[in-house]
Amino acid sequence: MSFWDGLRPGRSMDFASGSAATNSIELTKRHPTVSLSKQGAATGNLRVTLTWQMRTSDLVGKKRGSGSLLRHPLKMFQPEPVQAHTQSMVNVDLDLGCMYELTDGSKGVVQPLGHFFGSLNSPPYVKGSGDDRFGSGSGETLYVNLDHRESIKRLLVFVYIYDQTPAFDRTHAKVTLYPSNGPRVEIDLEERAPQARSCAVLTIENVKDELIVRREVRYVYGFQAELDRLYGWGLQWGRGYKTKVGGS
Repeated sequence: MSFWDGLRPGRSMDFASGSAATNSIELTKRHPTVSLSKQGAATGNLRVTLTWQMRTSDLVGKKRGSGSLLRHPLKMFQPEPVQAHTQSMVNVDLDLGCMYELTDGSKGVVQPLGHFFGSLNSPPYVKGSGDDRFGSGSGETLYVNLDHRESIKRLLVFVYIYDQTPAFDRTHAKVTLYPSNGPRVEIDLEERAPQARSCAVLTIENVKDELIVRREVRYVYGFQAELDRLYGWGLQWGRGYKTKVGGS
């Protein structure tokens, strides 16, 4: 076990829609928001997933040295060195969490750390599936019961690295929202932030009975307490521990 210390949305009505073939909406810096209500997707259970893959080498970076690769083609298969790490693969444990604020004023967090898994059919109407230590295809999942959207004021979905090398720049991570109806919403964590330990990924805000999803992708070098200060949540944070076995 290891020691752990441990979130205000804006709004705009722009969004980037994916092609009909992919049936997805990608939120970007240029087009950061989408209305679930206008998409007809503000009911039922909203599934939020985190998936990632580790990089053992950065082939995109190697393409810049294509001349060298032509002379030494086997170099393409050599892993890039990782600063302050002796292994070719960085060991990263990404966790998915959500801070919530309900319309009755209650606030809290749903996350694997501390086994705060929430509840789907009672407050906070957000439930976590557990902890995936290996970034498998199923990833980690949060569920939000949008049939109780009138009770939800705002949510902040975040990702953090627990007890391992801070290496967001060595992972290909994506958070995807799967509404009960309409296209999925995708947010890539593509920015390079090698020393960051946490990332505010998106907010969901109830604005005059309209649910607005906003891309944030803001990296911080601390943990939940720093995200809390950034978004004005006002929670009390302390030490947290996570067992060596993933949550149920």
